Amino acid sequence: MLLLLLGCSSADFAMKAAADMADTGYTPAPNDGDYAADSGGGGEPPPPEEEDDYLRLSPASTSSYVFIANPDRGTVTRIGVPGLEVLTAAVGDLPSTVLATADGKYAVTLNEGSDDVSILDAESLHEERVAIRDDMNRLALSGDGKWAMAWYDPAADSLGTSDGIYSFSEVSFVELGTATHTPMAVGFSPSGVRWTQDGQRAVVISDASLAVIDLSQQPLQPEMIALADDPLDAPMAEEVELSPDGHYAFVRQRGSGDVVVVDLDTLVLSRVPVGNDPSDMDVSPDGNELAVVVRGDKQLWLLNPADPFATPHIVDMPSNSSYGSLQYLGDDHRGVLYTTASLDDSFTLWDRDDDVMTQRPLVKPIGSMAVSADGSALLIFHTLEDAAGADPSSPFRGEWAITQINLEDLRSNPLLLPAEPKGYSVSDDGRYGFFIMDGLNFLESLSFSTLLHTEIQLPSLPVHVGVFPGTGMAWASQEHELGRISFYNADDAALDTITGFELNAGIQR
Repeated sequence: MLLLLLGCSSADFAMKAAADMADTGYTPAPNDGDYAADSGGGGEPPPPEEEDDYLRLSPASTSSYVFIANPDRGTVTRIGVPGLEVLTAAVGDLPSTVLATADGKYAVTLNEGSDDVSILDAESLHEERVAIRDDMNRLALSGDGKWAMAWYDPAADSLGTSDGIYSFSEVSFVELGTATHTPMAVGFSPSGVRWTQDGQRAVVISDASLAVIDLSQQPLQPEMIALADDPLDAPMAEEVELSPDGHYAFVRQRGSGDVVVVDLDTLVLSRVPVGNDPSDMDVSPDGNELAVVVRGDKQLWLLNPADPFATPHIVDMPSNSSYGSLQYLGDDHRGVLYTTASLDDSFTLWDRDDDVMTQRPLVKPIGSMAVSADGSALLIFHTLEDAAGADPSSPFRGEWAITQINLEDLRSNPLLLPAEPKGYSVSDDGRYGFFIMDGLNFLESLSFSTLLHTEIQLPSLPVHVGVFPGTGMAWASQEHELGRISFYNADDAALDTITGFELNAGIQR
């Protein structure tokens, strides 16, 4: 996954859901459950984030191609890298989402206007079109590139229109290699899917249940697991994680002091108490621990994913903090604790080897956070609002800002921004970050080693930004009636732009 977008607190960072879907197919409940930091779990969660069409139409990229959905024309455009060759293929009506499989073999579109999925061979652009259930507006791909799942999310924008019946429990599974469709009803209001690493199971999370699907058995059938004894008073499931061996599913529920543990082999449900107001849950990169942020008690509870019933290791967080979120760093030895639910202008580095907590100040509270792929740098997007007691003479007061932080020596570079950030991405080699801003014709390039930034003039307003895997090359799609995309190579500062790519137009340099 190129981008880690965490704890978004405004509608303009709704691309978190798209990033989650592209990688795992799981969309957490709003704000990952970070709400009313000092409420002890009794506060009301924030309203759902709104997604706009431009964010949902973000291109999909592989190491060789960018795939761009053109909903008005019912086509997908493929742009090759590095030669920037342009080819366009017809798909269904109103392709709202395009995703690429992790192996680069297929590009898959969800066509909301024709209620089908197009499976494009990435090399030949040969299309297989598969009819699915009506009115689906979300799409996720399995990590092994063999499966897609579509479902209906009432909180998401829909490009298609229907005067017919809407279902809040149906999903569509599509096996990509055989182009076969299996519809099924699962729990009410599915929010996404997790796929086991061995590709054998899919776990669909709904408000009050899990559906476990054995992908090796035909026909596909959901095994339903209720997450509460009393269906009339079931807390909403906000987050699900799977153990690396695929044996357990772990579910965090709103307002519950337990983590639900589901044995995926026996489908037996158990509960592990974890304290007051658990607000985030993550499996470490090495797979050795399941960390639960217990905001109400200001603690980290560390469980063993292979044996979640063993005595947990409990670590105290700073007593003056309101942290509700955790992000592991790529080096397996550290994590970052922070909050987006309250105006806290600090973060803490947690050393997993000795549990030492190092708290650091920031110029403003955190709206969202990106972590470089190697865990060496943070890119923090700040809220417009200021922390209580903020210095009234600060140049950042009441302004948009970002901060780059080098985690090796804790150098930081806060940048005052002229407009609100609208999207960003980071390179998978840990060297660069890129972002765009509302209403400005610029791509901003950030060097995580030097903490310096470069501003690149674009021909028109950008709407998406991304990075090609394994490179320092970013793309920025832009507003243009016939399509426009620019490519920036941070290594040599070269900018190439294709205008009118829907008509296979040429390159402008």
